[in-house]
Amino acid sequence: MDQPTIRLLTTDDAAAYRRVRLQALQEHPEAFGSSAEDFAVQPLSDVADRLRSQGERFSIFGIFVEGELNGLVGFGRDGGLKVRHRGGIYQMYVTPAQRGKGLGRLLLEFAVKYARQLPGLEEINLAVTVGNEPARRLYERYGFVFSHREPRYIKVDDRYYDIDWMTLDLR
Repeated sequence: MDQPTIRLLTTDDAAAYRRVRLQALQEHPEAFGSSAEDFAVQPLSDVADRLRSQGERFSIFGIFVEGELNGLVGFGRDGGLKVRHRGGIYQMYVTPAQRGKGLGRLLLEFAVKYARQLPGLEEINLAVTVGNEPARRLYERYGFVFSHREPRYIKVDDRYYDIDWMTLDLR
């Protein structure tokens, strides 16, 4: 098996990104603020436009195993002068067939390494759904610490899910 590769997704990856992102939203609706229903109706051209317009404010990286996209991580940073010292990890997901092989760790390391090279960035935040212990353990192993809990942050059908915010201090 070839070593996994991680890179910024491009418009050429739009169909693969759409497939993996939709899988994530369908498989774990409690873990993401976006819904599968909303994402599924977006035209592929809109997905490609999103990938085309990436930059320091928001970037989506993919991990490829034997040429196939098997995981995602997004990094975003607000452009405002008062808050640009903070960034965030988003859309973290590894396909079921590739879980347990260290791909999540590789994605997280890649996103953090990317973020560290941005001037003035002091911290990275992320949210993890309460009860998602594998993700929480990964984030804690990488140095993220609990910041605060937001109750009832996500609602799927008639069920609410709390999220915990975690922070990695880069200073």
